[in-house]
Amino acid sequence: MDDRSEEDHDIEVEGGAFQDYERKISGILDDGSVGFRQPLLARNRKNTTSQIAIVGANSCPIESLDYEIFENDFFKQDWRSRKKIEILQYTFLKWALAFLIGLATGLVGFLNNLGVENIAGFKLLLIGNLMAKEKYFQAFFAFAGCNLILATAAASLCAFIAPAAAGSGIPEVKAYLNGIDAYSILAPSTLFVKIFGSIFGVAAGFVVGKEGPMVHTGACIANLLGQGGSKKYRLTWKWLRFFKNDRDRRDLITCGAAAGVAAAFRAPVGGVLFALEEAASWWRNALLWRTFFTTAVVAVVLRSLIEFCRSGRCGLFGKGGLIMFDVNSGPVLYSTPDLLAIVFLGVVGGVLGSLYNYLVDKVLRTYSMINEKGPRFKIMLVMAVSILSSCCAFGLPWLSQCTPCPTGIEEGKCPNVGRSSIYKSFQCPPNHYNDLSSLLLNTNDDAIRNLFTSRSENEFHISTLAIFFVAVYFLGIITYGIAIPSGLFIPVILAGASYGRLVGRLLGPVSQLDVGLFSLLGAASFLGGTMRMTVSLCVILLELTNNLLMLPLVMLVLLISKTVADCFNRGVYDQIVTMKGLPYMEDHAEPYMRNLVAKDVVSGALISFSRVEKVGVIWQALKMTRHNGFPVIDEPPFTEASELCGIALRSHLLVLLQGKRFSKQRTTFGSQILRSCKARDFGKAGLGKGLKIEDLDLSDEEMEMYVDLHPITNTSPYTVLETLSLAKAAILFRQLGLRHLCVVPKTPGRPPIVGILTRHDFMPEHVLGLYPHIDPLK
Repeated sequence: MDDRSEEDHDIEVEGGAFQDYERKISGILDDGSVGFRQPLLARNRKNTTSQIAIVGANSCPIESLDYEIFENDFFKQDWRSRKKIEILQYTFLKWALAFLIGLATGLVGFLNNLGVENIAGFKLLLIGNLMAKEKYFQAFFAFAGCNLILATAAASLCAFIAPAAAGSGIPEVKAYLNGIDAYSILAPSTLFVKIFGSIFGVAAGFVVGKEGPMVHTGACIANLLGQGGSKKYRLTWKWLRFFKNDRDRRDLITCGAAAGVAAAFRAPVGGVLFALEEAASWWRNALLWRTFFTTAVVAVVLRSLIEFCRSGRCGLFGKGGLIMFDVNSGPVLYSTPDLLAIVFLGVVGGVLGSLYNYLVDKVLRTYSMINEKGPRFKIMLVMAVSILSSCCAFGLPWLSQCTPCPTGIEEGKCPNVGRSSIYKSFQCPPNHYNDLSSLLLNTNDDAIRNLFTSRSENEFHISTLAIFFVAVYFLGIITYGIAIPSGLFIPVILAGASYGRLVGRLLGPVSQLDVGLFSLLGAASFLGGTMRMTVSLCVILLELTNNLLMLPLVMLVLLISKTVADCFNRGVYDQIVTMKGLPYMEDHAEPYMRNLVAKDVVSGALISFSRVEKVGVIWQALKMTRHNGFPVIDEPPFTEASELCGIALRSHLLVLLQGKRFSKQRTTFGSQILRSCKARDFGKAGLGKGLKIEDLDLSDEEMEMYVDLHPITNTSPYTVLETLSLAKAAILFRQLGLRHLCVVPKTPGRPPIVGILTRHDFMPEHVLGLYPHIDPLK
């Protein structure tokens, strides 16, 4: 849904079509109904781009969030009247919520790992026991059947309960923090499906991770707390009235995203840097401290729960899933040939990462055509990918040769029928093991741990690493986009670690670096080539492996891979944001915007109100439009000449009309409204719970009365001259986190406002649609 108060739509009302209209609506039509005083001729400039986006497989209307402080009389009165105890309460609640977000996200992250480790562990133990008895066909059908049941459960949750829970969730969180409000992306139902769908999906053997979904989970937890619970599920907390605004919720959701990364990787500093580098569009020092506190709480919670499980009271839960990888902690020595090998890894990672992003984009577009046909097709697609993944995981180890157990291994350690051992028998004779089965017939976390190990260079054959890399690379591509919660971190780390170890094996005679360190560098290069993050990924990997000696090498390989990949396409999350149709505002202006000015892209005539406006006029405007911001004009007799008073929001107008603070005379009476209402009456409701025009019950007599809009009008809106460069306007809009930017005339004697810019007016589709002759690159 468009945010502009100058939006251009043909609007159907009671069987009649009202086309575009003039900025001023007031008066009564000849038949006695409220209508327009000066109708406008049809306009030829329309903005129909970026109004809807794909969330899950459903199209939903897109609005912006009010991150700007709305300085109307109620806001000023509220802050002036707050006592010191209320200010302390507000500050305390912010830190208390940060603590609760960290606590809840840490618990969910632990339970997620616990569920995956136990469900997948029992499945793998069953397969191992059947293989030991040489019941190969039974083992395959048991393996594929368990995977299919888990996959169907995850797909059913996504298809029928919360389609928005499918995928990683990081693009949606990133878009929300940019100011985009897409339906149900942070709803309680999405949180429920994200948690359980992720457990089932990862345990089903898909090449997916639970790290991206954990970011989305943390954001959903923060949103649930920030909006005061959920009225739909009868979970409400009235004491959270201070946070009934988008600005405070944005800060909480930023903390939630950081907490999700900290819970997934047990990397508190990496979580803060991830929120700063990738997720958040606006940052400040106070937010830095709160996110750091939140991630610290997550780290303490995880450590406490893992210590509790070390005694064996958590079933098959071992080291907590993806917590620490076993990388050689000895001295890291490298020479000039090693640096050349690292540069080579960075270049290869950049090329493979950009190709990965390209193929993911094509697969997502193909899957969207299948998913939009309905829930049954979503589930069928998930089942097909599950069967293919099971066939690859069980069939490919037959291509691997049996290898004699290394000397010096304790009796009973090789081969081992356990679920996470490197030395798995599979179909091999005694004292031999199948190295490929220890990578494919294992949880993704344990497979990464096996690739990062430095116990022996020859545990995995070169052919094994090559087969595993190709399988994981393409399975990761075809799996992302199906209707299950699925992260990209794990598939990328698996592929990168496998080709990094492969390069380490090939360069073993001339390199001083351990093959486990090559695996780490390969994972870093592939992450840099796909995600295009540097600082946060570097810290996350170092916290994962607990090896600070690798810092210079990881920095170098990340910088090279990102630089190379940027030559081909954008990061994977940026591509997904664009593909979903989310109107994301970049932190830079496009080159062609310098050839245009602000007035060139505002579209349509304005709908504005007088400071004291007739109730029927406001009701009619709200009914016939979907605009969210309306200019308020001071006109005689209240001022000598027409001037811009400010902007009134649709949500505030609805609350004002519902309260029925009207007058029969066209006079100012804002002080009376201030005394009869409170600022919290105009706070933002939870998801989908705001007032609608259909909720108003106004009589004919009330339609003829007047209401003073000054108390709810933001009297200090951001304004720019109509001749301002569109590039400067875009940067201003993005940096200030605006929803509406008023464009005012440069010369006197004209109406006090030319138009209003919203994020949709800055979208390339809209601008280039208006001026197709402009070169997008100049």
